Amino acid sequence: MEFEISTDRARLDVALIHRWLSEESYWAKGVPRDVVERSIANALCFGIYGTNNAQVGFARVITDKATFAYLGDVFVLEAHRGRGLSKRLMQTIIDHPDLQGLRRWMLATRDAHGLYAQFGFGPVVAERLMERVNPDIYLNVTR
Repeated sequence: MEFEISTDRARLDVALIHRWLSEESYWAKGVPRDVVERSIANALCFGIYGTNNAQVGFARVITDKATFAYLGDVFVLEAHRGRGLSKRLMQTIIDHPDLQGLRRWMLATRDAHGLYAQFGFGPVVAERLMERVNPDIYLNVTR
């Protein structure tokens, strides 16, 4: 089976992305659909498509396209893992013309350090970074 990676937002299956992030991810449990829609609208998004153009993976890059990029919401559906798709996705992202010459890339991961290390990511110098984080924000929202 051949897979295609595209940045065409019109092809994104927002329902699938929302469902996966809100139900399957450890970082965005309960995220409201409107938040996912805004995050897609304001980022460079990559979709992986298989048979019948069905979406099987996703990633977002939040960037100024000049100095900085943050990679987030990366996933490949369980049924399509083990085929090298995450590596192809990462290579496509790293090679994207709008993401060349950036001074800094960042991401956060609990369990995919090995994948990202293959693309030059490493531990941060923690004393240089600060954060303001509310990891359960989507779990406490009444809608």
